Amino acid sequence: MLPAPPLAPHPAVGTSRPRPRAAVDVLLALAVVALVFGLLRLGAEWTAPSRAAVEIDLSPWALPAYSLYSLSRGLIAYGLSLGFSLVYGYWAAKSEPAERVLVPMLDVLQSIPVLGFMPALVLALVAAFPQSNVGLELAAVLMIFTGQAWNMTFSFYYSVKSTPNDQKEVATAYRFTWWQRLRWVELPFATIGLLWNSMMSMAGGWFFLMINEAFVLGDKDFRLPGIGSYMSVAAARGDTSAMVWAVVAMTLMIVLLDQILWRPAVVWAQKFRIEEGGQGAAAESWVLDLLRRSRVPSLLGRLLGELTSGTRRALVRPKKAPSKAASLLPLLPLVALVALMLSGAYKLVLLLAGVPVSLWLSLGGSGLLTLARVLASTVIGTLWALPAGLAIGLSPRVSRFLQPVVQVVASFPAPMLFPVVILGLRSAGVPLGFGSVVLMLLGTQWYILFNVIAGATAVPSDLREAAMSYRLGTFQRFRALYLPAVFPHLVTGWITAAGGAWNASIVSELLTVKGETMSTRGLGAEVSLAAARADFPRLAASVVLMSALVVTFNRVVWRRLHRLAETKFSLSK
Repeated sequence: MLPAPPLAPHPAVGTSRPRPRAAVDVLLALAVVALVFGLLRLGAEWTAPSRAAVEIDLSPWALPAYSLYSLSRGLIAYGLSLGFSLVYGYWAAKSEPAERVLVPMLDVLQSIPVLGFMPALVLALVAAFPQSNVGLELAAVLMIFTGQAWNMTFSFYYSVKSTPNDQKEVATAYRFTWWQRLRWVELPFATIGLLWNSMMSMAGGWFFLMINEAFVLGDKDFRLPGIGSYMSVAAARGDTSAMVWAVVAMTLMIVLLDQILWRPAVVWAQKFRIEEGGQGAAAESWVLDLLRRSRVPSLLGRLLGELTSGTRRALVRPKKAPSKAASLLPLLPLVALVALMLSGAYKLVLLLAGVPVSLWLSLGGSGLLTLARVLASTVIGTLWALPAGLAIGLSPRVSRFLQPVVQVVASFPAPMLFPVVILGLRSAGVPLGFGSVVLMLLGTQWYILFNVIAGATAVPSDLREAAMSYRLGTFQRFRALYLPAVFPHLVTGWITAAGGAWNASIVSELLTVKGETMSTRGLGAEVSLAAARADFPRLAASVVLMSALVVTFNRVVWRRLHRLAETKFSLSK
């Protein structure tokens, strides 16, 4: 029998499971019934016959169903993003040959804007499912996935790479298998950062909701019923009351998701903090309290445990040393991935063969302008997000009050506010060239804030108490403890915020407000115009140039900062 894992988290001292209540079981059963009803409604929408165009009903009574559709797409995409992040991030962190391919590829994937994926994906999936809405729904889910997955993957990858050395040594001493090491060491250590990036990922998915649900390619209409398409139609028609109803519905949906999913997850994840002394005030969640009073989760857990017990035994069983042939098996998916990349690169070269040099030069100038806006939004976001994130993450009292507010504000899709912001900037005489920085900031500043909060939350209490014992001043504590502790998370926030800003450029450098189209020179505007005109060579050239700029900047700047965080500022070194 294997020894009990010394690194497994334990419940907080003084907590006990409340006595179960029948009323809570009934309430949970009703919630399950409502969930089943929603899934049936969703299935009916997915399998409905394909329509040439969808007529969006701007009545407020249509919003409950539209909210259900949008929420379901976001949650399905999040499930895919979480699975992708765990597999991809673990693979990149554990295999040096794979890391050399997967990390640069992740940089490229993060840099490709949503409109770079969307035309080919929508056309392919619609052609694959010509008789129903399945293809279009899958395309919307995958587009939301592209707004969610990358920062979660970066977070998990960096967490696995920076697992404290003492925990690695204990795992080695107990001869943990890869599964035990993942379950009891690496995954617990990565949970807090992964959770906060999950919340940010949902916000990133909502950011492009109006594009995903109201996509138009040339003369083809690929709209889907949802809050995003509702808001898009309302904004195009200048229907102020409908826009207000959309904002109200989106806010209610985000608040509900925060209370039912994210707040319980944040409270539950506190047991994974690295603590060697000191106790902070316990966070609370009324949903988690209800679940603890119900028999249903424990019954489901025991049933799931019985079903997976055989798999668990196989994963923890000590294995013999692998043969040379077996050691090559993990490289086969990598070889297949490289072959797929080469095939795609060949087709891309054929598409770009007809692009003239003059266009490349023009796109290069546009790319430098967008790069300047991306860096400006990242710097401005850091100036307020770093102190705010430290204040929220280090104070349980402040966190209890501000965390739900921050989650709701961050999850709200910023493009819904663009018309109001643009009108305000125009009245102040600010041109769109500078105003687009503000629009980028609305969506990307939260990547920095959430990563700083995650880093501050994970600062061990014994180090904070030591700083207080030595009577260090505020600036000394910031310089000697807080900044080094959150710096690895801050670098992750910078990388994902910059990637989000590049993506946001496609909706902030060209937009339509009350029937008037406004634009400024930039690579994001080039991508939007090329997609609207179905100009695939120009679209491909713009996307390739954007990817090249992002990857180059990541290699020259962000990657060096990450190495600095690993070698100098990690708490495990």
